[in-house]
Amino acid sequence: MRTVSNPAQASTGRLPATSGPGTPADRLLTTATELFAAQGIRSVGIDLILRESGVAKASLYTAYGSKDALVVAYLERLDQADQNRWFEATKTLSDPRERILTFFDLAIAGAQARNFRGCQYANAATEFPDTDLPPITAHRAWLLDTVADNLRALDFRDPDATARQIQVVYDGALSGSKMARSTAPIETGRELVEVLLAG
Repeated sequence: MRTVSNPAQASTGRLPATSGPGTPADRLLTTATELFAAQGIRSVGIDLILRESGVAKASLYTAYGSKDALVVAYLERLDQADQNRWFEATKTLSDPRERILTFFDLAIAGAQARNFRGCQYANAATEFPDTDLPPITAHRAWLLDTVADNLRALDFRDPDATARQIQVVYDGALSGSKMARSTAPIETGRELVEVLLAG
């Protein structure tokens, strides 16, 4: 079974411009996303991805070049989907507090649907502890910046420091939810942040 060596060095630049719903590249990415989320990245081999997607091995190399690049594409798609989900959920919210708490609301709503697998970024980082994965870094930076921007709108004295505190609570809440197989830790994290925002 093949495993990823260093996905941080992979590039998705080889993805063909014609990629779209139903193309081999899209089927590979959709299948890999489902398998990586359910079973972990290292435990899922290329042969399983090819078999489940019904795509020939040559198409994998044409579209992505390697499993490493497919992993990066998976994390990039995850990041974009999470950002889109947050923007959609907050588009009618004017209160910065509610916009911040939406991160917890979305995590609560998604935990059971994902079978309490916790944070997919943390899971990937755990599988590659010595590797800097750019999509994970980018996602965490976006979340931190988004929270800080909303704290500035509330005139918090030190929005950057407070945003880091909220991110730590968020990380812990997702980890606790995975271990407890319950949304209770995320709900508790939300309550803690709600108190912090009220103060």
